[in-house]
Amino acid sequence: MSNLQLRIISAVVLAAVTLGLTWLGGLPFRMLCAAMTILIFYEWTRMCRPVVATGLGLLPEALLLVFVGALVAGLPASWLLLLVAVMVVVTVVVASMHQTSMHQTGQWDASGLAYAAISGLSLALLRDGDHSGLVAILFLFAVVWATDIAAYFVGRAVGGPKLAPSISPGKTQSGALGGAVGGVVAGLLLAAAAGAGNLAVLGVVALVLSLVSQAGDLFESWVKRRHNRKDSGTLIPGHGGVMDRVDGLVAAAFALYVIGWISATADHPAQGLFPA
Repeated sequence: MSNLQLRIISAVVLAAVTLGLTWLGGLPFRMLCAAMTILIFYEWTRMCRPVVATGLGLLPEALLLVFVGALVAGLPASWLLLLVAVMVVVTVVVASMHQTSMHQTGQWDASGLAYAAISGLSLALLRDGDHSGLVAILFLFAVVWATDIAAYFVGRAVGGPKLAPSISPGKTQSGALGGAVGGVVAGLLLAAAAGAGNLAVLGVVALVLSLVSQAGDLFESWVKRRHNRKDSGTLIPGHGGVMDRVDGLVAAAFALYVIGWISATADHPAQGLFPA
């Protein structure tokens, strides 16, 4: 089986599972977010930790499991955000008590905890269990997935100057522009199909999410390049690791969560953008 066939099959299976659990919402979707949080942190530490143990023992993993339990249990946003802050602070403080090499590794662990936890938290709280949450997540998917697809095909067809050659040599400025246009169009089509009335505002939100998604992709590329890795992992056949597939999505999810929080509440951010 060719690599392209593996990529297609993996993408179809992942999309089907993700959309099915998204439709269910509630506990099934929170469990998906919890699993994603664990896998992101696992891949992060495999990239960023040296071969030798961190010197922190299993402290970061234990802290993450506490957070994941709270996420699955459906604790309010205020508690989840507090847990994220505590995890990061505790890891940094404990790491600072070790020698320089362990201190640096501990900082990467702290960053990984924040990255993984905020990713899962944003998606879980955006979805919630109501219709507004379902539309918000589908809107997010539409924008991010269309951005990826349009950027790939426009970049290959048009070419031109590179977007960030020192970080990701394959990405072009034309691809980034095409991705942004594709993301906005897809987001507006989804919003219109869902009966949203604030299409002008959602068009701007879609543009922001598209740009943040591409920035999230570049950020993960920078982390991999910083640690001399081509892929974040090997879990997904033909695609690499989980982080390789969700880097743009989780960045955009956090952006949409913040926008929704400003518009509504931290516990029900989707209602600010897609009122029932």
